[in-house]
Amino acid sequence: MAGAICATAVLSPVTASAQSGIQNPMTQAVLKVYEEELRENPQDYNIYLSRADEYYRHSEYIRALADVDKALQYAPASEKDVRLRAYVLRAGIYNETRRPEQALSDLRSAAAIAPDSYSVIYQKANTEYTLGQYADAKLDFQRLQRLNTRAPEPYIGLARIAVKENNLGIANEMLASAVNLDPNNAEIYVRRASVRKLMGDHNGAVDDLILAISSDNKHPKAMTELLDYGNTNYPATMAGLSNAISQAPQVGMFRYIRAVIAQAHFHYLAAIADYRDILDRQLYNYYGIYASIAECNYALGNYTEALDNVDRALGAIRDNASYYVVRSRTLRALGRYDEAVKAGAAALAVDRQSNEALAEMALAYVGTGNYNEASNLLGEAMLNDAESALYPMLRAWIMEKYLNKETSAQQLYEKVADMEHFYIDNPRSLKGFAQLFLGQTDAGRRWMQNILDTVTDYDGLIHYYGACFYAQAGDTEKAMECAAKALELGYANYHNWTEATDGRVNVAPLRDDLRFLNLLHRHDAIFGKE
Repeated sequence: MAGAICATAVLSPVTASAQSGIQNPMTQAVLKVYEEELRENPQDYNIYLSRADEYYRHSEYIRALADVDKALQYAPASEKDVRLRAYVLRAGIYNETRRPEQALSDLRSAAAIAPDSYSVIYQKANTEYTLGQYADAKLDFQRLQRLNTRAPEPYIGLARIAVKENNLGIANEMLASAVNLDPNNAEIYVRRASVRKLMGDHNGAVDDLILAISSDNKHPKAMTELLDYGNTNYPATMAGLSNAISQAPQVGMFRYIRAVIAQAHFHYLAAIADYRDILDRQLYNYYGIYASIAECNYALGNYTEALDNVDRALGAIRDNASYYVVRSRTLRALGRYDEAVKAGAAALAVDRQSNEALAEMALAYVGTGNYNEASNLLGEAMLNDAESALYPMLRAWIMEKYLNKETSAQQLYEKVADMEHFYIDNPRSLKGFAQLFLGQTDAGRRWMQNILDTVTDYDGLIHYYGACFYAQAGDTEKAMECAAKALELGYANYHNWTEATDGRVNVAPLRDDLRFLNLLHRHDAIFGKE
């Protein structure tokens, strides 16, 4: 039946707004008006350009490109303003879709129409920089300086070029000039951080991001950049935040960010300490902190404490699906499967589209023995997110282990093995696991070894996946080697080491080996088990 419904949907005529997947009712209404106007005049280049703008704002780049192409096709040469807008918009689309050569071509056309346009020259200079055309980029950034002597952007651009030319002295001078021109703007510190990162000055980059957050604690880019920095340079990030905390101990934001980054990198004890400090000092009145503490305690195997904390969060906020997911997961760990199903259902009642809730409720159903319903829920999650490897892997495990549907399981493993991922060198693609379970052991081993050899493991996660892979492959020695490295790097998810059984991505085959138990015991400190 589901297949019939999908086929009907594909064959049915739908509007451009429905096709685009844009959900905002106002935007849908605007797109409908554009559609009707184009039906009356299929060569209205102004409407094509306006609709392209709308698609671009919603990241619908394929549709935006089609419309801007039409605008340029129909706009006469005399309509210079229209063609200028179209070239600039198409250049933006090309840059967003990683086609800088085409973008530069359009920006040259735009510059021919408006040679003194600051925004056109700025985009052109940045695109030239992206393409490694540093001499041309430098000329354009210098031209921007002449057009606007008070703008900081040209100085940032020239600093980036100076770094590429290995002239760090000039780079620092340019950065200082940029900051002096706009010292109260948080964005200028984010930009300086990006150049300092390019220079290898990671401590300086982290300090700049913290300065940006100090200036504007809701600056989304600064927050995102700092969290990303934690992924690539954890020590510098934590040192910078610790310094900020020492200077401003009553600013809860810095402790919260430090806790979030520590938690994301499996340093749960440090995260809990900061979360608790925030609550004890009353720096934040945010009940989500209790849910975060619950997540950390769950990972450390402290399930009763986890349940107490997530219930406290839910006592204050009843409409947060993620809190119910944490509750369901914790109840499963305690063996209270019927209650876990109810918590999963509560999560879905809040957010019916939550794939995390669908998967959690499915796993709770596995605990109750309702394997068909578990499979159905994971099938729904697969429809919602066709690019995720997690849901087909979990469903294959249920098919294989509980429903005796070997052929269906193999088809799901094949689906994962054949997935094309931008992050194929990330173990979360699960490609090698699927190959292993299909009997393509050599291919799976090559995949896993390539990741271990080429991907920097900052926090032990990569080697944890290695331990899972080699444990499932029956290579105990290699699995133990990976487990030792993961623990050395601080991967402190005690639940995953000792209890996790969902799917076939776990270290369960090692748990009867005394060497593995002794290895965990030697690292009791990172789990708080001393």
